[in-house]
Amino acid sequence: MGIEPGRLHFSWISSAESTKFVDVVNKVTAEVKALGPNKNFLKTEAKVA
Repeated sequence: MGIEPGRLHFSWISSAESTKFVDVVNKVTAEVKALGPNKNFLKTEAKVA
């Protein structure tokens, strides 16, 4: 089990690039929301002891 493709992003942003930071955060947020819930962390059935 690992991280689904598209859920991990890396970007180099200088502390002086506030506009770039906002753009990257908005882009990443939109892409992750479009993927929906992370399938690796959804329970498909309950375990009964």
